[in-house]
Amino acid sequence: MTDNCEIAHSRPHDPPVAKPYLEFDLVQELQQLQRETGWMNGQNAKTLVKYDDLRVVLIGLRANERIPGHKALGRVTIQMISGHIHLHAMGRTFDLVLGSLLSLDKEVSHDLQALEDSAFLLTIAWPGREERHVRKTSST
Repeated sequence: MTDNCEIAHSRPHDPPVAKPYLEFDLVQELQQLQRETGWMNGQNAKTLVKYDDLRVVLIGLRANERIPGHKALGRVTIQMISGHIHLHAMGRTFDLVLGSLLSLDKEVSHDLQALEDSAFLLTIAWPGREERHVRKTSST
């Protein structure tokens, strides 16, 4: 998930896996999130894909829920699955609905609010562990 973002998890989910291929039924995954206590409290999330350089997180937000300002060390995309959210970044308000895809560069501070019950896929990409190590070594 993004670095300073707090998403409630009502229970531990199965650990995300990093395999040569992964396949998900997003309708089923979202239905499961909406049956959990976290959803009743306003938000719930599940990491579907977890590699050193890539995360994919399914996030569900109830109407009027907010995720306060935060930023990620890697580039992010937000792909709407259902609902309607407003995302605020760089002095703009992005109106995101079903089918919308937004990309933000690394370290771009943003916050969002669900205008209705909503779900989206958050993808975070950043340099892998090996590349980060090379960058740190070469900058010293």
